[in-house]
Amino acid sequence: MSRAEKSQAEKSQAEKSQARRARPSDPQGSRHPLWTLGLLRSEITTLLRRHRTYALLAVLAAVPVLIGIAVRIETGGGGGGGGEGGPDGGAGPAFLAQVTNNGFFLVFAALAATLPVFLPMAVGVVAGDAIAGEANSGTLRYLLVAPAGRTRLLLVKYASVLVFCLVATLVVAVSALAVGALLFPVGDVTTISGTRIGFGEGLVRAALTALVVAVSLTGFAAIGLFVSTLTGSGIGAMAATVGLLITVQILDSIPQLSGVHPYLFAHYWMSFADVLREPVYWDDLSRNFQLQGLYVAVFGSAAWARFTAKDITA
Repeated sequence: MSRAEKSQAEKSQAEKSQARRARPSDPQGSRHPLWTLGLLRSEITTLLRRHRTYALLAVLAAVPVLIGIAVRIETGGGGGGGGEGGPDGGAGPAFLAQVTNNGFFLVFAALAATLPVFLPMAVGVVAGDAIAGEANSGTLRYLLVAPAGRTRLLLVKYASVLVFCLVATLVVAVSALAVGALLFPVGDVTTISGTRIGFGEGLVRAALTALVVAVSLTGFAAIGLFVSTLTGSGIGAMAATVGLLITVQILDSIPQLSGVHPYLFAHYWMSFADVLREPVYWDDLSRNFQLQGLYVAVFGSAAWARFTAKDITA
């Protein structure tokens, strides 16, 4: 082979190597941000189109409807709600006594009713199934062959769970707002501090409350993702995550264990009520955000360490 032919062959080989690196299926080419956004969009779309997701969201949307109907039947739609229905007073969920006077409070009552169990249980199902479900169905190995990369795939899975947290919270809030406006009068909002704010500002406070509730679930979502990396059974991961939720809720209700309460991920969940103070009381909200950040860092790191070292056989 002549020198010119060797040079041409080397040039051709270099061009092929460069083209191979640029392919989307190549680890180098897959580092492009748009490729990651496409993977995230695909994951979120798949999650939100599942029948199980529809069922979870339908149950969450039904809770405000049931609460609103129950209050309407109990009070006959009258405006005789007492003043003891604040976050710390009265029977039933917080804000329940104010619903008859202003249907807007059904948003806060519904969030208070769903946050201890229903919302985190739905998040636990989605987070627990994130990795284990793929392994159980035999698609996890093919996702990694794509190649998505283990770290990137884990981040995308967690991001999709966070999107579900926000969507689930908004479903509860919007359902409660619609039912409250349909069954009860709405108008200016009386805050916990006793001051009155306009309905428009009240809507802003409701949206902020929904965001706070969604952020409150991030730590639990990280725990569920970590549990999901420990097993290849989606049902097992979901059951373990929900079981952990119930255990923590029980521990948080035992007065003798008050020393550990501030370190439980669910302890500051009800601090969202401070958004309805004038001005907003940020102390417990800040503690909640810091605690959730700690859980995300610890269990997110544990999930990464486990997943990146895991032998993927399915």
